[in-house]
Amino acid sequence: MGLELPEGNMRRSYLLFVVIMLAAVAYAQTGPAPITASAVWQPGDDFLTKAHAACGQVSAPQKFANCVIGQMPAAGAPPDAVTFSRELFKETGGEFGIMARFHKVGPVDIAWIQYPLRSTYGLLLVNGKPRILNVEDVKQLDQKDMQQSFQFQDVLNQFPKAQLFPGDRKGHAWPNSETGSNGGLQFIIGYPLRNGCDTCAHAGDALFTWNFSADGRFVGTNFLGMTPAPLGHPSAGPAQQPPQQ
Repeated sequence: MGLELPEGNMRRSYLLFVVIMLAAVAYAQTGPAPITASAVWQPGDDFLTKAHAACGQVSAPQKFANCVIGQMPAAGAPPDAVTFSRELFKETGGEFGIMARFHKVGPVDIAWIQYPLRSTYGLLLVNGKPRILNVEDVKQLDQKDMQQSFQFQDVLNQFPKAQLFPGDRKGHAWPNSETGSNGGLQFIIGYPLRNGCDTCAHAGDALFTWNFSADGRFVGTNFLGMTPAPLGHPSAGPAQQPPQQ
């Protein structure tokens, strides 16, 4: 025969159970807190040097990146910055990224990301559905209309291996955003066309819209058009202005 708890203890246990269940339901309904500018962090010049010293014995790339994230608090990163880097690490399967800038648009916002371990930058669309969307993933781009356009065919005449590559967003302006159909939202983002490799001749830039419903659900991309490479500088990217906070 089991031990019977006094009525008072049973009542408290039941109430505690109810509170825990209500909290779990509320979290499931609301989800995690929105990503905001509180996750922005500018690491010091010696951050990577110290991180490499602390994690130098870790050889597996993903474990090394995870170890580097673990060095952020000691380097002065705020808790939200560490939380964001950990979330991005899980979302990307092992990338280490730091939010360098944040631009509120609503219901989907823009985060400008620094990837210190590969010395590149990129853009994310955040707080929509999905919560983190990497716009540098060119597989997300609907390229069929681009490939059939007369503009792309003209590019192929001069650059027969032309293809899309992710943009290194260092020094680039925030993407333009505008109202889409049915009260939705669109972001216009450009991508370099290069002649076969990421360091090959710059053949121009292709513009795509990233489309969201009114409640922030991602509904796909569309080809918008192309801009030529700057005259006299076939391997240089288009001039842009630094992003503003």
